[in-house]
Amino acid sequence: MGIYLKNSGAYAMYKSEASRPFFVDKSLLLEELIPLVEEGNNFICITRPRRFGKTVIANMIGAYFSNACDSSDVFDTLRIAGIEKYKEHLNVHDVIYIDFSEIDDECRSYREYIRNIKSLLKEDLHAMYPEVEFRKNGSVSEDLKRVYAKTQKKFIFVLDEWDAIFHVSFVTEKDRNEYLRFLRGLLKGKPYVSLAYMTGILPIAKYSSGSELNMFLEYTMATEEHFSEYFGFTETEVDELYHRYLKRTKEQKITREGLKLWYDGYQTCGGKRIYNPRSVVASLSNNNLGSYWTSSGPYDEIFYYMEKNVADIREDLALMMAGEPVSARVQEYAATSMNLQSKDEIFSAMVVYGFLSYDDGRVYIPNKELLEKFIDVLRKESSLGYVYRLARGHL
Repeated sequence: MGIYLKNSGAYAMYKSEASRPFFVDKSLLLEELIPLVEEGNNFICITRPRRFGKTVIANMIGAYFSNACDSSDVFDTLRIAGIEKYKEHLNVHDVIYIDFSEIDDECRSYREYIRNIKSLLKEDLHAMYPEVEFRKNGSVSEDLKRVYAKTQKKFIFVLDEWDAIFHVSFVTEKDRNEYLRFLRGLLKGKPYVSLAYMTGILPIAKYSSGSELNMFLEYTMATEEHFSEYFGFTETEVDELYHRYLKRTKEQKITREGLKLWYDGYQTCGGKRIYNPRSVVASLSNNNLGSYWTSSGPYDEIFYYMEKNVADIREDLALMMAGEPVSARVQEYAATSMNLQSKDEIFSAMVVYGFLSYDDGRVYIPNKELLEKFIDVLRKESSLGYVYRLARGHL
């Protein structure tokens, strides 16, 4: 077993997820990926806010395709088992799975971070393909080329949290550019790539305006309908989960209407309403309606965005807290900037991170869970006291 190549970790994680009482089967996504694997040299990037099941899906993809272990005990019971090519692709591919959010606590620079990834991947390749003659100081890309030249092996790349490094304090703009060049050198135009499946929060559109990552087809929640049903829970899925909750919970403290009020409100490009999956599962598991939103640092806090231009957004904030949507021109790539200026840029970033929802030119606070988060911020920040007083009469 390797660290990134032929690692059974994705299988172990997905098996654990599939055994939980409020698991939702999203395995038919694999049916859409199989033709891409067969064609070869395909690149897709699906970006969603935090807590929308991106890593669960990434683990599912790794567990199904990887030849590191036999995962039929999980997938034989899921919907994907009913398609014609199910067995043909189950556990027969070489999969390289990298979670870019895994940063050693002793790592203090981008150079250390990327060196660790490169060296571990090279170790995997050298151990798994002893018949290949590798050059001592060859790059990762060169080693993969040598494997392909010797064996004709192609790889499925599963790259989770591709943008995690951009949230780390020690990463500079120069480091970001080097990281993008690393991804381009690893993937673009390479015969050994069967499929590169990449996921994260930040859209790649801004960065791929040149040649770095423009080989990816990108699917965001606000602009692309394709794949939407696999991220977040639909009304039908929440109905089924609530039915399970009623059967297994003796003293029920949650209503179906309560789930909708607290966790619904997000919208896909095609107009479908979806629930925050992590919060729904946490609520049903804990038998309690409440806020399960967790923050992961100042870059990810609501106030980080609001403080950039309080004067321009406070009237709109008051309207949204009173339940009214407001007009906004959402440009998702704005979230990649640390220098947000205009109202549209601020609201665009908040949509990408899941603090706001977007529909037909308007943004709004999606549900009670997020409304509670906004109220909490407004109470604590003196600069936003006017907004709280203005909205308080409507809450």
